Parts: sequence; C-alpha cells; structure tokens
Amino acid sequence: MSNSFAVLFYLKDKRLDKNGKAGLYLRLTVNGQRSVISLHRKIDPEKWDSRMNKLKGKGIEAEELNRFMATVRHKVNKIHHELVEEGNFFTVYDVKDKFLGNDKRVKMLLELFDEHNQQMEKLIGIEFALGTYKRYHTTRNHVAEFIKFEFRKSDIPVRDVDLKFIKGFEYFLKTAKECNHNSALKYVNNFKKIIRMAVAHEWISKDPFYNYKVQFKTVEREFLSKEELQTLVDKEINGERLNVVRDMFVFCCYTGLSYIDVQKLNPDNIVTHIDGSLWIKSKRTKTKSRLGIPLLPTAIGLIEKYQDHPKVINGDCVLPVLSNQKSNAYLKEIADLCGIKKNLTTHLARHTFATTVTLSNGVPIETVGQMLGHKNLRTTQHYAKIIDRKVSDDMQVLKKKLGIQEKVKTNNA
Repeated sequence: MSNSFAVLFYLKDKRLDKNGKAGLYLRLTVNGQRSVISLHRKIDPEKWDSRMNKLKGKGIEAEELNRFMATVRHKVNKIHHELVEEGNFFTVYDVKDKFLGNDKRVKMLLELFDEHNQQMEKLIGIEFALGTYKRYHTTRNHVAEFIKFEFRKSDIPVRDVDLKFIKGFEYFLKTAKECNHNSALKYVNNFKKIIRMAVAHEWISKDPFYNYKVQFKTVEREFLSKEELQTLVDKEINGERLNVVRDMFVFCCYTGLSYIDVQKLNPDNIVTHIDGSLWIKSKRTKTKSRLGIPLLPTAIGLIEKYQDHPKVINGDCVLPVLSNQKSNAYLKEIADLCGIKKNLTTHLARHTFATTVTLSNGVPIETVGQMLGHKNLRTTQHYAKIIDRKVSDDMQVLKKKLGIQEKVKTNNA
C-alpha cells in the first residue's frame, strides 16, 4: 500500500506572546491529509530558519531544540513505518493518535450509523415512516460496502470522512451499485445527516460536506392524459383483483393521495364540509402536513361502490387496497388491457391529479399544492409545465377565433 508522508516543523508567527515569541508546531501529512500538533515550545521568530526547518546558531538553546525536533521526527517516522508494515489503511489521525498516546476510543462511522438507525426504528409511526427508515438502512449498507471496497476494512473512524470519501461514495453508488444520478444523491444526502450528527458532537473537526454541492437533475414526471384517464375509467375489466387496483388508482387520480395515504384512509377521514360537500380530512404520512381535499364525483362514486365491502364495513378503510408491490404489478396488466404505453405505478396517479385533473383545468397552483400537502410551492411547480401547455392550447383556440373574426371583417368589407 502506497502512503505519501511528510513531516514539517513551523512557527505560528501571527500568534506571538507578550515576549514576542511564537509557538512551535508539527504538521503531519498523509496522502494529502494534514493534521497539526502543538509541541508546547516558544521560539524567537528571528532565530528560526524556515528553509532548514530548525533553530539557527550553535548555542545551547539551538542544540537542545534541534535535538528535540530530531527525536520527534524519528518518533513519527517510526510510527508511520509501523502502520505501513501492518498493511492496513490508515490516516494522518492514526499517526497523530499514536504520537500523542491517545488511547481513547474513537467514534466509528458504521457504529454511529447503526445508533442512528436503531433510534429511528423506534420512532417509526411517530416521527418517521417505515419507508424512510428503510432508505437509511439501505444507505448504511451501501456505506459499509464502499468502506470494504475502498479501504478493505469493516469500519473506519468517522473523523476520516472527508470530501474525497464523499465523492468516492457517490462514484461507487453510480458504478458498483448502478444507481442513477438522483438516486445516488439521495443516498449521499441520507449519509450527510449522519456526518452532521458527528460534527455536532465534535467527533469530526469540520464538516466535509461544506464544499460538496448536490445538484439533482430535473426529471420529467409522467402522468396520464385526459384521454388515457378516461379510457382507464371506462374500461370493462374482468376479475376482482384488477378491478380493485384500477379503482384505487383512479381514486388517487381524482384525490391526489399517495399510495400510503389511500391505504390508511378510513371512514372517519371523510367529513361533510360547511357547504354540504364531502371532503377528505387527514394528514400526509410522509410529511405530517394536513390534507383538505374536496371529493370529486368520480371519487365519491368509488367510495359508494365499496361501502358494503367487508373491510369498509369493519371501519378499516374507505377502499380495499392491496399491497403496493402487488398494486404496481397489476397496474402493468391493466395498462396492457387499456392500451396505455406508460409505466403505470401507484404514484403516477398523484402526478395525474396534479396535472391532468387540476392544473390543466385552471385550478390555481397554490390550491393544488395545498391539496397535495406540499409544504413548499416549489415542489408543486414541478407540475407547472402543464400550465405552459394549457396556455399554448388556449392561445391556439384564440388564434382560430381571431382568424375567423378577421375573415368576417374582410368579407363584410
């Protein structure tokens, strides 16, 4: 294993004491990573030879200090040699700790990650969704694989995480784990939380994410067109399982609910508004933001269709909902039956509500964001391209009207 190593003695000239003397420091460098140790000696800057890295002259003071520095240099060189001989990955902090005789146990990265995940697991359903916990669990495993791949170790001190580690982890996710750009950055963002915890507890001296910029790529959100949605609604489908999944999907298209929120929806969440209309009143599982969604006729019709279903009668749900995995699998069958080429997923229904059902029909973006439970309007603005499309369509209609008017004026003239 190749390890570049350098030792340098220097003075902090800007920090002179009342006698005009500067502190003597030792700077260690391993593979470009630096760490500084105070040697608790004070020196007159005028007597320091920075080029030769020693004190000038041949007096007792110079001889004693230069001998001391030679001893220090010999000690750190020996430590470095021993670490190289062991054949394991090490950092400048390992050299520093051995030199200082620092025997305290350092905080390990995966150990910290496990502590975080264990606490998160106990808060599932209280502060975190199960899906959030699973993502952190997966991130932890990816970090463990990267450490084994890159450093041939089962764990490393959290203080050894630097910008090079972060960029290496991102590259590992994109290559070895075959994650796309946005998925890789989501894992890196999860990892960032662990490092920020370490910084807050002073287990790491500075935040290695300071110069790391996350730039997600804009993803075109797929949704059903008005015609595709109507085809799905009107299609005669044989078999209860496909009908149940189709109806759940259509319900989400007309309410904007995510899969987990429609699964948890119960009769108590359907309330009569002050104007006599029916509304969904609940909380988003993901963000805990409040939801207030007026029910459209299609959604009301589906609730009535299943009001005698055993699960609904027991008060467990408003619609019988299969698992997300089964629902997505059956949606592919339904898409084939309807001649829809798009990849139907339960989440695509939410996009369809935001675009085809609401924005493209003139519902203000602020209202759509509120019904979707978005805390930030920028999240809703991902769907704003539909507004552009509607503007374009409306302008085409206007052009035709203006063209007809011009023809009438010409003919009358």
